[in-house]
Amino acid sequence: MIHVEDKKFVVPGEILAEEDYYPGRGTFREGDKVCSSLMGLVSLRNNKISVIPLKSKYIPKKGDVVIGEIDDIRFSMWGVNINSPYSGILPASEVFGREKKELSRVFKIGDVLFLRVVDVDEVKKVKLGLKGRGMGKFKKGILVNITPTKVPRLIGKKGSMINMIKDKTRCKIVVGQNGLVWVKGDDDMEQITKNVINLIEAEAHTSGLTNRIRDKLYLLVDGELPKDIEESEGSIFNENQLNDENHSQSNLNDSSEFNPSFEVNEDELEKPKLENFKE
Repeated sequence: MIHVEDKKFVVPGEILAEEDYYPGRGTFREGDKVCSSLMGLVSLRNNKISVIPLKSKYIPKKGDVVIGEIDDIRFSMWGVNINSPYSGILPASEVFGREKKELSRVFKIGDVLFLRVVDVDEVKKVKLGLKGRGMGKFKKGILVNITPTKVPRLIGKKGSMINMIKDKTRCKIVVGQNGLVWVKGDDDMEQITKNVINLIEAEAHTSGLTNRIRDKLYLLVDGELPKDIEESEGSIFNENQLNDENHSQSNLNDSSEFNPSFEVNEDELEKPKLENFKE
């Protein structure tokens, strides 16, 4: 028996379902009942019931791609803020190998990097690296911070949402799995992109988001909607858009479904080249 509807707001301890349903993320079983363990929105997938937190912290995993800011320089490593309760470190050996260089001449405090999580130990110390295509230091641009669980919705099915934003604003956009988003373009387009990303975060749980974001982009960039869109506004969804909404919404309840090799594909997202460190 189910006691709540999909996308319903629930609080900790609230009974969600009984008997035939089994608990997913953000829930627990008490006898034959499934209850919410946090404040958030219900997500129903077949007989599995989960609760998507309205706000959550990034918990790093090996293989994740993240955006981080240098916040400390030590003898043989940089400290990196990765928007998480756990601090990241970038060992000098990941950048130079066995060579000895003055770390502050390469990366200074405040520099923003695109990195990969190399390892996470038992006390959640996060080792980061720059090996791989596209890893390195960002030049200029702005950062937008969103809830990490909303990252799949920002990207969309096969990159549909993020590519729509990039195509309309002509901005370069890189999304980290830790909820930090780098945007670079004309100043006015950067601000439009930031506003649209914040709107997606705020309304990620709602239906019809793809169309609303499309319309918002046209209005902000062009000042008006194309006639063909105005004439078809009576039909909110086509089948592909509905599949996109369902796919992205279902991904919000399970971060394991975020596939770094696809979502941050070289063809999907613009990424800066690793800087040349030779003196």
